[in-house]
Amino acid sequence: MASQKERMLAGDLYLADDPEIVSDARRSARLMERFNTSETDDPEHRRRLLAELLGSIGDGVGVRPPFYCDFGYHISIGAGTFVNYGAVLLDVAPITIGADVQIGPNVQLLTPTHPTEPEPRRAKWEAAKPITIGDNVWLGAGAIVLAGVTIGENTVVGAGAVVTRDLPANVVALGNPARPTRHLTPP
Repeated sequence: MASQKERMLAGDLYLADDPEIVSDARRSARLMERFNTSETDDPEHRRRLLAELLGSIGDGVGVRPPFYCDFGYHISIGAGTFVNYGAVLLDVAPITIGADVQIGPNVQLLTPTHPTEPEPRRAKWEAAKPITIGDNVWLGAGAIVLAGVTIGENTVVGAGAVVTRDLPANVVALGNPARPTRHLTPP
C-alpha cells in the first residue's frame, strides 16, 4: 500500500497530517523563515537558500520576500523570472514556472484541492493538481491561479484575476473567472 506522501506525489487523495509530510513541511518552513528574514545585501546567500528550498531555480531568478510555499521541492522556476513580494506557491503538486516570467505582488499559485463531499472533507482528505506557467507570462498583482491550470507563453493575466481554466498562449486575460479579452502578436 502506498504511503500518504506517495499518494500526495501521485496526485491521489491523501491525509496531510502524515508524519513524513509534516516533516517535509517543517523543513520548508525553516528554509522560508531563513529566506524571508535574510539580509538584502547578500544576494548569494538568498540564492543558496532558494536553491535548497526549491526543486530547481534558473539563472537570474529574483524572488522578493516574503515568499511562501508548502514544500518547495515541487517548484521549478525558469531563468530570468521575477517573483515579487508576498507570493504564495502552494506546491502540493508540481508548479512549473517558465523563463522570463513576471509575477506581481501577492500572486497565489494554488495546487491543493479538497473533496466537495462533506464526509471526506471532514476526514481531512485532500489532493492536488499541477500548475504550469509558460515562458514570458506576466501575472498581475493579486492574481490567483487554481489547481490544474496551464497558462500559455506570452500571456498576460490582469491584476486580481482568478484563473480557473487553462489560458492559451498570446492573450490578455482578465476577470473572475479569467477570460481572454484580447489576442497578442507573438514575438
